[in-house]
Amino acid sequence: MPHTEVPVIDADLVRRLVAEQFPAWSDLLVTEVDPQGWDNRTYRLGDALSVRLPSAEGYVAAVEKEQRVLPFLAPSLDVPVPEPVGLGRAGCGYPFPWSVRRWLDGTVAARADPDRSALAADVGRVLRQLRAVPADGGPAAGAHSFHRGAHPTFYDHEVRDALDRLGDDIDRAACEAVWDTACATAWERPAVWFHGDVAPTNLLVGDDGRLTALIDFGTCGVGDPACDLVLAWTFLDPAARQVFRDAVGLDDATWARGRGWVLWKSLIMLAGSAGPGDRAGHQAVLAAALDDAVA
Repeated sequence: MPHTEVPVIDADLVRRLVAEQFPAWSDLLVTEVDPQGWDNRTYRLGDALSVRLPSAEGYVAAVEKEQRVLPFLAPSLDVPVPEPVGLGRAGCGYPFPWSVRRWLDGTVAARADPDRSALAADVGRVLRQLRAVPADGGPAAGAHSFHRGAHPTFYDHEVRDALDRLGDDIDRAACEAVWDTACATAWERPAVWFHGDVAPTNLLVGDDGRLTALIDFGTCGVGDPACDLVLAWTFLDPAARQVFRDAVGLDDATWARGRGWVLWKSLIMLAGSAGPGDRAGHQAVLAAALDDAVA
């Protein structure tokens, strides 16, 4: 990832940026959002707005992309997505563009205790709606999506390296079987919209545990939707996984690639790459992926 020195991103920086570039909002209270994301830092601005700042240069491409695609996607989905209301520029020592959005109420699923089968049905339905949005002119999978939406073989070298580094700490034969099966399939239909990071931290739920919003489209694009299936192993129990599979409406080959995507991420995290989550969590996800045969 290209490196640009980034100052500490905190509430004071946000206040100064807003005062400089959006003075009409300068009297609004700035509060840090919890939990924070990895790619971006988010702050609430008053009651109705939020500010989102890329944490590193590699995440900057998502700013303009989200400004452009979110208003296009929103009318086709039956849950809200972030609504851009302002685009900030570099300033106050901060080197990147940044965005202002409408605040969306809800609790991230990772911090709630939702009925996972009901949530799985909700997410599957919304992803089916997302795939139905016309994809002509959408951003093709590539560096901006960290190659989500492309074929998982893009990361074959990372998987092989992680397997070598992990050695006897994992079941190499089982991992290779899952990975080889994923790599032997391909999306052979027209490219469709994918979200790119369907994680429990990007799903907002209400008091009833049902999906109220889908957030963080920074890795979205058009291509293969297999990457959007990782929730099946990162958050859902076996019963909810089946509900998700039925609701999302994708074939066995796509599920095999989805399983490959979750295997890749678990392996590189366990092998020591920097990233969110703890070792026990990544081990649990890997176990779920290895134990769950794709029918």
